[in-house]
Amino acid sequence: MHELLITQMSYLIRMSDEEKEWIRQRFEIKTYQKGEYFLREGQVCREAGFIVEGMVRYVLTKDNGEELTVDFNKEMEYTCNYASFLDKSPSESAIQCIEPTTIIVISYDDLQELYEHFTEGQKFGRLICEFLYVQAIKKVQSLYTGDPERRYLQFLDVYSNLVPRLPQYYISSYVGVQPPSLSRIRKRLAK
Repeated sequence: MHELLITQMSYLIRMSDEEKEWIRQRFEIKTYQKGEYFLREGQVCREAGFIVEGMVRYVLTKDNGEELTVDFNKEMEYTCNYASFLDKSPSESAIQCIEPTTIIVISYDDLQELYEHFTEGQKFGRLICEFLYVQAIKKVQSLYTGDPERRYLQFLDVYSNLVPRLPQYYISSYVGVQPPSLSRIRKRLAK
């Protein structure tokens, strides 16, 4: 499984054989059942992960107990609550596995060592952060400027291959509408 991570990282940076071996030794493989949490709300995120199999959703819980799905990650993507991970603050959201999921994880300290001691470690960190920044800006803009139908179309643009794997109520929560409203949007778009 480490080879998948090494291959994915190799798209971003060059690595020596010694650096690849370091990855095999420092990244730990963890498995989660459907419904288990990679991170619970209120915990400090102490690991960043690369999803080998499965999918996670990012969940915010409102004061009334209602859960809001704010994002998804799937195979060959990284997962982490980066704000909590970087400043060691309690996470305001949870990361829940919505399928049986295998994640290769690295601790904060080991990731800092990767950044410092890999020839292109700083580049790797910068590229990941740039990607996350662009995704966050697009999401915020969508929330402020897009109506639910437009947000659904953007969801399909980014996550169309996930639709068969996701319950409709997760999709409607992500779009910001109730499931009956999402059904109406889908019917309008099907015409």
